[in-house]
Amino acid sequence: MMDKVILLKPYFSHTIWGGTKLRDEFGYDEPGDDIGECWGISAHPAGEAVAENGEYAGLKLSELWNGHKELFGNASGDRFPLLIKIIDAKKDLSIQVHPDDAYAAEHENGSLGKNECWYVLDCPEDGELIAGHNASSKEELCDMIDNGRWDELIRRVKVKPGDMIRIDAGTVHAITAGVCVLETQQSSDVTYRLYDYGRLQNGKPRPLHLDKSKDVIEVPSAPAEKQVLRRECVSDNTVTELVKTEYFTVAKVKVNGECAFDTDAGFICASVIKGSGKVFDKNVKKGSHMLITAEGAKKVKLSGDMEIIISRV
Repeated sequence: MMDKVILLKPYFSHTIWGGTKLRDEFGYDEPGDDIGECWGISAHPAGEAVAENGEYAGLKLSELWNGHKELFGNASGDRFPLLIKIIDAKKDLSIQVHPDDAYAAEHENGSLGKNECWYVLDCPEDGELIAGHNASSKEELCDMIDNGRWDELIRRVKVKPGDMIRIDAGTVHAITAGVCVLETQQSSDVTYRLYDYGRLQNGKPRPLHLDKSKDVIEVPSAPAEKQVLRRECVSDNTVTELVKTEYFTVAKVKVNGECAFDTDAGFICASVIKGSGKVFDKNVKKGSHMLITAEGAKKVKLSGDMEIIISRV
């Protein structure tokens, strides 16, 4: 019988805007004061998670996908479809945009596009994120970009912990200083930078991708109320859907005691964002990431005092 839960060892990305929160608050054993991202559930070649338990210990998630499709309900596709991150922005991230599948396949060597969403874990009292823009036409968009009219172009939205921010491909966006999110996205690392605040890395500005950005930015932007999704307090031991798109469904489970629920998913990605407990018989805590396999996804069993974000395709 296959393992119902495979715990994963994350990959960490060090960035010019990263800090120490991922180590200090999530307990990750990662050195440095520039830890920007924890790729908790990743089969992307730029940074892979590795199985930590059971007969598959030591295997990369891509190796599980390619060699053990039974773990995923015999899901189709040439690559694991999702990438789950925790992002700590000690400083502002660049203003950026991602392509859709068709554009990425043509212009980025067959990559997937990048639709994503952010669950806000922590932010300042007056926290805000950049989501969308104010241009009414492609011509106005290009003029604002060409003339550096960033304050006019970008749309800032107020956020608080527990908000879900939907960032479809083609959406201008940026995580701002002091905000920490759990990001669910397609398994892609394609990012087009519009603006980087004039920062230097190793003495040089980071590359911008203005022409490709102009190609893929959706005009006009979706209304802010369709991007900032606010959910009421999640009841104990229930599954609360946070966002559903063509590419993924993300939900939150607040466990108090024992909790069980059925699904028809081939597999589930799960990340503990608060507290501790058990997923089936595996001990987990804040910062744990795991794959719930096809065997476990039929009827998920949780216990303890914790909050978990789960996602599925």
